[in-house]
Amino acid sequence: MNKEQISMILRTLPKSPGVYRFYDKDDNILYVGKAKNLKNRVSSYFRTQHSSARLRIMVNKIERIETTVTNTELEALLLENNMIKNLKPRYNMQLKDDKSYPFIAITNEPFPRIFLTRNRHIPNAEYYGPYASVRTAKSLLELIHKLFPLRTCKLNLSEEKIKNGSYKVCLEYHLKKCKGPCVGLIKEKEYDDYINLARDIIKGKTKLVENYLYENMQKEAKNLNFEEAQQWKIKWERLKSYSSRTIIVTNQENNLDAINLLENDNQAYIAAIRVENGSIVNSRVFHIEKKLNESPEELLLYAIGELFEQWDGLQPELIVPYPISFPIDNVQITVPKKGYKADLLKFCLHNAQERKAEDDKRRSLAYPNRFTNQLLEKVKIDLQLPTLPKRIECFDNSNIQGAYPVSSCVVFIDGKPAKAEYRIFNVKTVEGIDDFATMHEAVYRRYKRQKDENKPLPDLIIIDGGKGQLHAAYDALKELDLDNIPIIGIAKKLEEIYKPHDSMPLNIDKKSPTLKLIQRARDEAHRFGITHHRKLRSKNTIKTQLTDIKGIGPKTANKLLEHFGSVENIKNAPDEEIATIIGKARLNILKEALK
Repeated sequence: MNKEQISMILRTLPKSPGVYRFYDKDDNILYVGKAKNLKNRVSSYFRTQHSSARLRIMVNKIERIETTVTNTELEALLLENNMIKNLKPRYNMQLKDDKSYPFIAITNEPFPRIFLTRNRHIPNAEYYGPYASVRTAKSLLELIHKLFPLRTCKLNLSEEKIKNGSYKVCLEYHLKKCKGPCVGLIKEKEYDDYINLARDIIKGKTKLVENYLYENMQKEAKNLNFEEAQQWKIKWERLKSYSSRTIIVTNQENNLDAINLLENDNQAYIAAIRVENGSIVNSRVFHIEKKLNESPEELLLYAIGELFEQWDGLQPELIVPYPISFPIDNVQITVPKKGYKADLLKFCLHNAQERKAEDDKRRSLAYPNRFTNQLLEKVKIDLQLPTLPKRIECFDNSNIQGAYPVSSCVVFIDGKPAKAEYRIFNVKTVEGIDDFATMHEAVYRRYKRQKDENKPLPDLIIIDGGKGQLHAAYDALKELDLDNIPIIGIAKKLEEIYKPHDSMPLNIDKKSPTLKLIQRARDEAHRFGITHHRKLRSKNTIKTQLTDIKGIGPKTANKLLEHFGSVENIKNAPDEEIATIIGKARLNILKEALK
């Protein structure tokens, strides 16, 4: 890749956690890595002078970059491990030794054991994990053993051995960490109940166990055993904060492929993942330019064919978002509605969305005018505007705890913020808090000045608020004979778009770029207004009732408020006490002003 191609890719990479893969000109995998921030991590390879000759050689060979976005850094770590084992990249060294992450095992025997292991070799045992952190797995085991008196020994506790008195209790029993199943001091049913509670914790089904811990905490507190109650509370809080599930690796022994798609009128993004033994080991995203308005099923079948070729066949099960009529030999087609497999489909869709966002950014950088015009044309159609909205202005009212109302106005030109043209309107004619009157004043002042000074008028005005604020703004335009300017309001809760004379909101897709641009302008107006208020506070320019009185400046007002606490207390204070702070000369002026 040349520098221009590299720059284009780096500028459009997502900032999410995930896994990246480098390929050479022959499409051989060079390297798999994980990242907390994909954009920053991948960029570092091309912005740093590497001291390692091996690393310099690898970077020079890179011709293609692929990324898979994950929900968390933990998922990225585990996915990296899976892909290195499966793809065997030439330049990966750390994880190629097939070192496994630890699992928690529950044996299938009388009085089962729970322990940590890296190998799943015990027949019929249950395995949960893997865990990226040994410390996390150990702390969970420690928690379980503190909550429940489970054995840690490897003794064969068959009924015959126990009846024959083959064993004696060990130190764990005397420390009250075990109830002595080896000598028959606990029934198998009671012990199994503890195992079931431990299993619930490991699976993340913790509500029942939380209730158990909470009830014990309350019981100890009621009996005034506060130290014990605190210990139960610590355990309860630890359990509440614990989350054991990740979709990258699970305890389910699944071998399957999952595929999902994101499409619009002329293109589709199809994301697929491969799962082996419950672990995601590979992923792909296909970008398809639609030629004949292909159906979603046709797009899925095309992608399935590509996967079949690239991955040397399909797994025994294929997860898809909806039924497909075309049968595939020896492959079970599943359309999940909930659970782990449905989560895999969501994972695929998320990666398709991220890939589309990357491509959109690249197109906007490569062809800024074309991309902008496409966006504005879409806005024009959705909002039924007479012209392209090249200049958009958005208003938002804000105040500080019901006081000091202002209205902010932000300007977008060609879909981008023009910050030099932002304005704040401190309300002059409105008494108290009146959102409608405030909006009317701001809009009137803004466009009266623009009109008087022959400055540009907007192609679209956006009002942050419901029908009341929208009509107040429209009335202001009407008074200025500017009611021909298109104006809309965006209602806060449902994100609905209204026009002045329509009782029903416009039918705009919630994922439409039109709505996203409107929301961006609205959020920018809100941010600008809030920033203005913060500056007011930081500069201490907010006036109080006292500083409006002749002869009382900010310092004197602060002294009075520090001494009396409030204006009401000043009104009721003895004259002599007030005079000790401001003197007799200003006393009468103050008392008269506060009547």
